Amino acid sequence: MNYLSNLQEAVTWLFKKIEKKPPSDQLVISLIAAEKSSRKIKPSYTPEQLKGTWRLCFITGTKQAQNKAGVVLRSGRYLPRWATIELTYHPDTQSNPGKLENSIRLGALNLTLTGPAKFLSTKNILAFDFTGLSLVLGNVNLYEGKIRGGKNSEEKFYGEELKKQAFFTYFLIEDNLIAARGKGGGLALWGRYS
Repeated sequence: MNYLSNLQEAVTWLFKKIEKKPPSDQLVISLIAAEKSSRKIKPSYTPEQLKGTWRLCFITGTKQAQNKAGVVLRSGRYLPRWATIELTYHPDTQSNPGKLENSIRLGALNLTLTGPAKFLSTKNILAFDFTGLSLVLGNVNLYEGKIRGGKNSEEKFYGEELKKQAFFTYFLIEDNLIAARGKGGGLALWGRYS
């Protein structure tokens, strides 16, 4: 499982434990190998395994973005350590529906998108919709409110077909890393402190 050691090394680099990281093209090959292995093994992940906060480490972009960006995204791109992009997943409970937060921090600026989410264990898919936005600069809340249909979109979310929703198909979930392919075809790797 050489691909797993490359993915672990990339996540370790993100959290500044080492200076060396796998080359982007090698990391893409490792992500694709993990995805192929997942198709053979067909693991069934649970919402609890995905629960928590994950920091984005590496992306390839969607097929459309790869074509537009050319060489920049073709072999994938590490996110700089100074930019923090995190996904926080709160799974369904008896008292609360699932929720996803996407937080982007650049210095004192913090943009957070929130919305409903559901995990389909049979396909290892996390479907979501962002319906809330918060923009904070330092300690000053610049904006907080609903977007893209807000409450109305949230109410429709659980009844909509998957093909109408944004989603990630997870092909690897470990204690300190997750990897997925987005609806648009891009690959992504996230990590967390272990």
